Amino acid sequence: MEKIVKKLRDLNKTIATMESCTGGAVVNAITNIEGASEVVKYSAVTYSNEFKIKMGVSKNSIDKYSVYSIEVAKEMSKQISLYATSNYGLGITGKLNRVDKNNLYGLDNRVFISLYDKDNDAYYTSTVDVNKNTREGNKNLVIEVIKNILISSIK
Repeated sequence: MEKIVKKLRDLNKTIATMESCTGGAVVNAITNIEGASEVVKYSAVTYSNEFKIKMGVSKNSIDKYSVYSIEVAKEMSKQISLYATSNYGLGITGKLNRVDKNNLYGLDNRVFISLYDKDNDAYYTSTVDVNKNTREGNKNLVIEVIKNILISSIK
């Protein structure tokens, strides 16, 4: 995360996050780095569909694609970027090896990640199949993928 914070600072760019299954672990990893306050504009943990919708994600997209989809991750990333007026928005949704009784669709071990680049109106996406025995292990796996996306995509 040091490289990411430094890169954002050097470019005078900012980031905001909307996390679901990672529960704030990504923004926590970023804010563990000195100087992060210069680049992190806002973060939201939106476990429920209700709060994804309140943050601007379309209910129609959730109904059509399921809350566990790359389409919803893309909306999360764009909406948080717009809400926070940040250069980048990061959206993360998925399941960490558990059944969600409120959202039965989607695999129980797949996470969807989207980075929205507001300046170029571009998305960088990834899907991660998680296979660790603990939530913490799966969150760490997702964070590693996100680090690679951020390092390669922030320009």
